[in-house]
Amino acid sequence: MNSTAAGWLQFALLFAALAACYVPLGNYMARIFTDKKHWRVERGIYKLTGIDPEADMRWSVYVRSILAFSLCSVLLVYLIERTQHWLFFSIGLSNVTPDTAWNTAASFTTNTNWQNYAGEATMSYFTQVTGLMVQQFMSAAVGLVVVIAMIRGFTRHKTDRLGNFWVDLTRATIRLLLPLAIIGALILVAGGVIENLANYHTITTLSGAHQTIPGGPVASQEVIKDMGNNGGGWFNVNSAHPFENPNPFTNIFEIFLLLLIPFATPRAFGKMVGDNRQGYALVAAMVIIWAAAVGGISLFEMLHGGAGPMLAHGAAEGTEVRFGTPGCSVFAASTTVTSTGAVNCFHDSLTPFGGGIALFDIALGEIAPGGIGAGMYGILVLAIVTVFVAGLMVGRTPEYLGKKIRPAEMKYAALYFLTLPVVILTAAGLAIGTHDGQAAIFNPGPHGLSEIMYAYASMANNNGSAFAGLGSAATYYQITGGIVMLLGRFAPEIFALGLAGSLARQAPVPRSAGTLDTRTPLFVGMLVGVILILVGLTYFPALALGPFAEGLH
Repeated sequence: MNSTAAGWLQFALLFAALAACYVPLGNYMARIFTDKKHWRVERGIYKLTGIDPEADMRWSVYVRSILAFSLCSVLLVYLIERTQHWLFFSIGLSNVTPDTAWNTAASFTTNTNWQNYAGEATMSYFTQVTGLMVQQFMSAAVGLVVVIAMIRGFTRHKTDRLGNFWVDLTRATIRLLLPLAIIGALILVAGGVIENLANYHTITTLSGAHQTIPGGPVASQEVIKDMGNNGGGWFNVNSAHPFENPNPFTNIFEIFLLLLIPFATPRAFGKMVGDNRQGYALVAAMVIIWAAAVGGISLFEMLHGGAGPMLAHGAAEGTEVRFGTPGCSVFAASTTVTSTGAVNCFHDSLTPFGGGIALFDIALGEIAPGGIGAGMYGILVLAIVTVFVAGLMVGRTPEYLGKKIRPAEMKYAALYFLTLPVVILTAAGLAIGTHDGQAAIFNPGPHGLSEIMYAYASMANNNGSAFAGLGSAATYYQITGGIVMLLGRFAPEIFALGLAGSLARQAPVPRSAGTLDTRTPLFVGMLVGVILILVGLTYFPALALGPFAEGLH
């Protein structure tokens, strides 16, 4: 079997596995957040923390709870990093420097997992487990509960209440993330991923040199890194390291993990709004964009510049030979259409157009299927924009799921959509126009622009992958990157919850002959078109000057 056939076989197996999980996992997720009963362990947590599980929150209170929880998370992770040398399981590593600690604390709290350090040489076991791994669970849960609150905006009427953040957070963690993580970690350990608390070993090689062999509870972090769409690897080379991703089986399983919950969330949405066809429509749009990304990157990585480079395996630079170009392409497409950012090959080594597609995937806002929760509330906002555009065409007030899309809702949707381009393009422009920003560009010209655009797009969209040719460990990028990650995470969540609160206050509108049916292939096509046009118009100049210019040179 040639490599091309092997790559598409991987894609077919992934598609089949995800399709098999769509209904049962989506239904289970819907039951989690509609169940009236609290588990005993949950009641114990509520009693210990003084939470009233029956309290219902306005959207503004829900937002304040998210921000307060996340602020405490940033401060706690920063404190652990700055004191790790004196804590348990330090394995001899020194305290993390202030700028790296700030950037990492913001990164893991926002589900970005952008890493300006080599994990095995910088973070102690205690920091990795109690600081970073805990946030990989918590940040994923926060993203999920935001979309659950937004769905309640469609299902509730004449109220200003969207649920209880603390109850939603607890249920997302205990009922969904932890059970799946335990099962996934056991599968990864069986596949060869390491899981230990052993000290590092220094060995003498056959040539007489010394090499340090690291260890750590890698499998338990690897599973939530992928399943929670976090992306932060235990090792510097992430999922290209044989201790994190030892063979083709673990490679395809890790891709499956990072797509599992985002692709099942539309089913939960359909179940909660009482119309499963609504979920099918949204997941169809997601699959179309994901398949196009896989096909596009695979195509350009196979072509890579003509017969000469092809014969010399020119696109193999930066590719892990255990997985080859097809394994790299499927992973790269899947990690950028979600907000995962884990990598099994280096995106800086992708061909110009292959890397351009990865950058475009991130610029989409990662809604196909996007990050856990974040992708779903992102595509719901774009679905509202699509319905609004359709309403303009026929000259009537648009409706979506029985709720009118009025000026108030469109203002929240516009603010949501405009936030990330403003943050990304402003940060990239400042980096290009300042001495500190230019000093870290190791590859001048179009590729240097691509690296800066990719970096800030990745940080703002909470992806975390990078074009490695940018010196983002410089203090300038550490500080500005932390700010960009916080803005890119919480500003859209605020606008999404504001939109949900506005929808929840409305009375339901009965369907009529002029209501756009949002369950049809026509709507799916319109939604995909609106997504591509909006993103294309926003980022085309930067894409043209970066990857397109490099690819056509």
